[in-house]
Amino acid sequence: MMAWIGRAGIMAAAALLLAGCTGSYEPKPLTEKQAASLDKALAGKVPGEKVSCINREPQTNLTVISNNVLLYRVSRKLIYKNELIGSCSGLSAGDIMIVRSFGSQLCRGDFTTTADRMTGMMSGACALGDFIPYRAPAK
Repeated sequence: MMAWIGRAGIMAAAALLLAGCTGSYEPKPLTEKQAASLDKALAGKVPGEKVSCINREPQTNLTVISNNVLLYRVSRKLIYKNELIGSCSGLSAGDIMIVRSFGSQLCRGDFTTTADRMTGMMSGACALGDFIPYRAPAK
């Protein structure tokens, strides 16, 4: 009986997590501070065509704008904006982001969870969205 309850609980949690990836999620608008941070990071850069995957670069830096907007800085001239599918609660509060991806790339649909730094408890679940490159214009 106990094993059945455990499996049922796991299945219910999995269903809730997957529901966040169906595209029906409407993210909260950015706060004034978050919008200013995003604008500052992308200032002077031009958006390009979205891509589904980017290479994992050792020098890639992750910047959390909100619980559903991330920036991957590859260089001073190239930043990728990613709008998560779902919301990884706690990201903007400093929780740890755990990405489950396979291979040498980060791709749309790679499953992501967040965990509280102090307790290790899972605080959110989402998936990576498309990556929009922002590049400095050619001189």
